[in-house]
Amino acid sequence: MSKRSSEHATFVIERTYDASPARVFAAWADLDAKRRWFGPPQGGVEHDLDFRVGGREHFVVDAGEAVYSFDALYEDIVPDERIVYTYNMHVGDAMMSVSVSAVEFVASDAGTQLRYTELGVYLDGTDTPQAREHGTGELLDKLGAALGQGATV
Repeated sequence: MSKRSSEHATFVIERTYDASPARVFAAWADLDAKRRWFGPPQGGVEHDLDFRVGGREHFVVDAGEAVYSFDALYEDIVPDERIVYTYNMHVGDAMMSVSVSAVEFVASDAGTQLRYTELGVYLDGTDTPQAREHGTGELLDKLGAALGQGATV
């Protein structure tokens, strides 16, 4: 009999970007823009994005020692204000986690205050809340770098 476990956690990450909410939102909504910051530097093996309520996103990356996949379902989208989605992650055939995420975009004097909130269930020791929060923070930093490069996003 295999040992199964689940760890539940919620984390919130905030970032301020020197860009309008519309521009930061577009970096999530457009596949070409999202490819500039989402995932590892070498990019994914596959990345599909159907950005609409009920739409899906699928991302696969071969990290050499393992293949990771991300599958999301967009539950709620309010342009330039909010994105809510559910997603699961796998390493090979093993499910790592299931999460609900909300991304909020608020105009500020500095540009946009982004608030990312995730409620996750991390399964069978294949991932931890601390590792996910760290990785998500790195992705949001890459988003900031992509926005700062002056690319049309």
